[in-house]
Amino acid sequence: MVTIEAFDSGFHGMYHDVLRDASGCEQWDRGWRSNAIATSCHTLLAGFMAGAPTTAAGIQGLLLGQGLDAWDTSGAPPATPAQSALVDPHPFLLPRTALQFSFLVGSSPSGQPTNRLQIVATVGPNVPNWPDANHASGNLREFGLVAQLNGATTLVNYVTHPVIVKDPASTLTRTIWLVL
Repeated sequence: MVTIEAFDSGFHGMYHDVLRDASGCEQWDRGWRSNAIATSCHTLLAGFMAGAPTTAAGIQGLLLGQGLDAWDTSGAPPATPAQSALVDPHPFLLPRTALQFSFLVGSSPSGQPTNRLQIVATVGPNVPNWPDANHASGNLREFGLVAQLNGATTLVNYVTHPVIVKDPASTLTRTIWLVL
């Protein structure tokens, strides 16, 4: 008889959003909230562990999406690990070069790798560059971290949230923690 061990890995994600106006004054701070580690993240980690012939590249960027306007009245659906793409078919990619990465011990930066990774994204003025042909406004309702696995982009972290009305002059600072 084969025994299958089930356990709670403690693998989870959190995020914290702060919106500032053009002069740098804080408009709101939503505090820390949970997010979903996508199932494909586990596959990505297994790819790192296996090495060749799997090719895996870590986080390549942060996708920002409008989600659906209907979520403003019905509420955004909860993010689930099964999510494989943003609902917005034309999300904006904030590239890896625009993200700051730090390992943490508790909430303090560490010079050595740890089981806690912090990613800080500063979504500045005119980012994303909406409205455009696919977006009527700069409203944001979802985001996801993406990585590469065997040459394909894969979603590793996903969040839906109440609408963020991001005007062209505002700056959103999004801090994401992945705890392994």
